[in-house]
Amino acid sequence: MPITLTPFPAHPEYEGCEWTITDVDLLAKWIAWVAVGQSYHVSNILHLAGAAPLPTNADAVKEAVKLLTQAGKSPDHRDGWMFQIMSWLAAHKRTPNALIAAPHMIHAEKGLDGLEIILDANQKVTGTVIFEDKATINARSTVRDLVWPEFEDFESGAAVSRMSQAAAGILAASKHPNPSQAVSAIVWKSSKRYRLSITTKKNTLASRNSLFKGYSSSVKGAVERRRGEIFPIKDLRPWMATLADLAIAHAKKISIT
Repeated sequence: MPITLTPFPAHPEYEGCEWTITDVDLLAKWIAWVAVGQSYHVSNILHLAGAAPLPTNADAVKEAVKLLTQAGKSPDHRDGWMFQIMSWLAAHKRTPNALIAAPHMIHAEKGLDGLEIILDANQKVTGTVIFEDKATINARSTVRDLVWPEFEDFESGAAVSRMSQAAAGILAASKHPNPSQAVSAIVWKSSKRYRLSITTKKNTLASRNSLFKGYSSSVKGAVERRRGEIFPIKDLRPWMATLADLAIAHAKKISIT
């Protein structure tokens, strides 16, 4: 796994961890595999089932290169998409037994950045974790002005139909015995939890407290409902550009059929 998770000390407003990239080349390789449509294969690798990409075709590689290439003057959408893949990988590492939605395959997918389903021993849904992933150089203003209002919307009951559809798809893909019944039994108000993953220039107690200030006002209840994931990076855009170039190179190496 190219990402290491280091938990934060306990805090009443949030819990979470810092991400450290331990193998940039492997991260780029897995991003490339997701970009050619092999997220299911990558998730299998994460659970100890294989280590090589599957054969693909020239059109899939072309689409992958498009995903990994900056569109227009701003790299925001490309970087945001790659960061979602990083978030997806980190989620698999932290909760390997949960069911996690596959990554989006377009840049600006509006809505849920990700959804994680937690089941008990009887295959009953006990938790639904809503992901918000932000690759930004303006961390605090992004959290305050964009993320907290969105979480408040979810808390008020917005997007239940979208979450139900996404949850049914996740459960069906996992071969749950009765996805529709499992989704209909979800009490969305009590099951919802939140996971904000965001880039930031530093990770100290003071910087985290400032960054996550207001979390407990937007999402009330036990601290387990409020997860914060931080990827500290000083030069975000150049780092992401290098990662994209590495991923493109890996995509072009995949066997063509």
